[in-house]
Amino acid sequence: MRYAQGGGLTDERRVFREKLRMAAAERFVQGDENAVIAHDLRVSVRSVQRWRKAWSQGGPRAQASKGPASLPLLSDELFTVLEQELVKGPVAHGWPDQTWTLSRIKALIGRRFHKSYTVQGVAALLKRHGWSCQVPARRAVERDEAAVAGWVKETWPQVEGPWRRSAPGSSSRTRPASR
Repeated sequence: MRYAQGGGLTDERRVFREKLRMAAAERFVQGDENAVIAHDLRVSVRSVQRWRKAWSQGGPRAQASKGPASLPLLSDELFTVLEQELVKGPVAHGWPDQTWTLSRIKALIGRRFHKSYTVQGVAALLKRHGWSCQVPARRAVERDEAAVAGWVKETWPQVEGPWRRSAPGSSSRTRPASR
């Protein structure tokens, strides 16, 4: 993601950037160099170069904000409906267990709202609305700690194998000992 909040600038930040572009346009009229403008406005020289090019082609109106790059697929009203659907649980929507995954939420959005999101887009959407990944707060009631400890101590080392070879190895792919 390019922006921390999960996509695009906030309205306040967009207004702030527009003010910077307008201030740069005033400096263009005065004939200031790009590097000086960039230093004073605390932006990159490349940004000032882009702004100057737009200003030279379209004047001060070219510096005006054009609004958000894209509108969200799900409005706040639709997201409220999605939250209500999520509260019903995955079983109510045909999945065999009570676990919401990003791919399941993606499928639910597609079925319910006929909107297409990527899995990463679903994660950004949820994060933008204050949702976070959840991990179970407690262990399963059926968990047998003694059996787990015995498995880790006895079975896992056999499955894992030794950490190091008994003889020095080689990084060469052509030597038989290195395979």
